[in-house]
Amino acid sequence: MRSSVNTHASSDVELKALRRTFGDVVALDSFNLHIEPGELISLLGPSGCGKTTALRMVAGLDQPDSGAVIVNGVNITGLPPSKRDMGMVFQAYSLFPNMTARENVAYGLQVRKHGKGARDKKAQELLELVDLVAQADRYPNQMSGGQQQRIALARALAIEPKVLLLDEPLSALDAKVRTQLRDEIRRVQQEVGITTIFVTHDQEEAMAISDRVGVMNKGNLEQLDAPDVVYSDPATPFVASFVGAMNRLSARVIDGQVVEVLGTPLAISNPAHGQSVGTQVKALVRPEHVIFSDADALGHGAIGTIFDRSFRGAMSRIVVDLENGDSVSADLASNQVHDLTPGRRIKVGTSASKALIEA
Repeated sequence: MRSSVNTHASSDVELKALRRTFGDVVALDSFNLHIEPGELISLLGPSGCGKTTALRMVAGLDQPDSGAVIVNGVNITGLPPSKRDMGMVFQAYSLFPNMTARENVAYGLQVRKHGKGARDKKAQELLELVDLVAQADRYPNQMSGGQQQRIALARALAIEPKVLLLDEPLSALDAKVRTQLRDEIRRVQQEVGITTIFVTHDQEEAMAISDRVGVMNKGNLEQLDAPDVVYSDPATPFVASFVGAMNRLSARVIDGQVVEVLGTPLAISNPAHGQSVGTQVKALVRPEHVIFSDADALGHGAIGTIFDRSFRGAMSRIVVDLENGDSVSADLASNQVHDLTPGRRIKVGTSASKALIEA
């Protein structure tokens, strides 16, 4: 059932060729992004990649050197934040300490001269939406960090914004609360149907919460796809290495389309890399695509010795030192690794059908 809380009609957002420099540092380099109405997009990347700069451009908290921010076909690049109709939630809760939860939620409506009756009605609806009606009359110092951030989310939605902007909203919380609030944000976003940009450096958050994930590096958008596509079919070696665990293994180019890794021929995901036949390269293979067999078994594979086995709950990580000097990690179900003990010689292969390569 959809929430009774209303927003403006879901908005279309387009960032066109945004460029922003700080001295010699290029924070955004001809950055382009299109967000569909009602979509939740995560901008994921390491510190300094430009994701927060992009968000600040949308909010109007910073101006690009060139390029445009367009919402519903209207160029808003020159508008101040107060004229952009954006709801914002940041890492710091930023609640007014002298106001109750209800008063914090209603504050934006008070600034906009809404009557008390309308303010109270909207605040009640939003407190119900974030399941904090019982905390309505508490002050921020009487609430947990997770509760404060839910109040900050309700306050951002109270003004019925065109776009919701979330900048690392979960990073100050402990792991359990972070997971709970992540799921709560997604539920609220879907119920309200608001176009949302979520900035994070945490890949698990991005993969769990998003319709699409934009992976950023050095001011550029390296890939924008559904979470499962970003993980299973990364567009670049950077995306492959940044999202999820990855083995970086010695390999040899067989022809322009095939590379041999772990004694196994694999299709090259990025053949435009342009390596000639016989070139030694590095191939990127996920740990879940590493397979083991007895050292004397027939078939493709490379010989190595198990170095370590670590228990990680349902899965265990096996690390093998190969005879060629590489170290390879494999993730296997914990109930299948009892005989994979350190010191055992083993044949290592891969179930992958393709691999990205690096020179």
